[in-house]
Amino acid sequence: MRKLNTDELNRVSIEKFDHLDKLPVICVLDNIRSQHNIGSIFRTSDAFRISELYLCGITATPPNREINKSALGATESVKWQYFEETITAIEQLRRKGYKIIAIEQATESVFLEDYTPKTLEKVALVFGNEVMGVNDQVMEEIDACIEIPQFGTKHSFNVSVTAAIVLYHFYLKLNFF
Repeated sequence: MRKLNTDELNRVSIEKFDHLDKLPVICVLDNIRSQHNIGSIFRTSDAFRISELYLCGITATPPNREINKSALGATESVKWQYFEETITAIEQLRRKGYKIIAIEQATESVFLEDYTPKTLEKVALVFGNEVMGVNDQVMEEIDACIEIPQFGTKHSFNVSVTAAIVLYHFYLKLNFF
């Protein structure tokens, strides 16, 4: 066995990436503190070809040296918008027909493995602050809540790890590509 070299990975250019079909998912980053987490989510969003990232509140935006360290260029391929308030982004998404799903531990959450997205349904996944989680005002406006089951003492994944797990689940279930 050997590792594949860069030419064997069949990477597409940013120009070609822009014209490829995208997973019908928008990730909403609700006041993410760590610029490294933001960059990692950009990179994961590129890998699964999500439609767009919404960066809200204190979430830093490109161009940003710290984001770029972990994004490795994904800030150039993944479309993004900034919103001063997360609730404004949620309201806009609702008007566009998106189902709003928080990724959070909550009273009526559904375990990730029990959630199957509907084909062609437009979905906005809300990922919350590393300490406070998804904003309470946003939680009042969601259509569903997904939780990743955890069995250790922390009951907390890093937000960039959470995004990777959830986006991979959506990629598998939607069988989009």
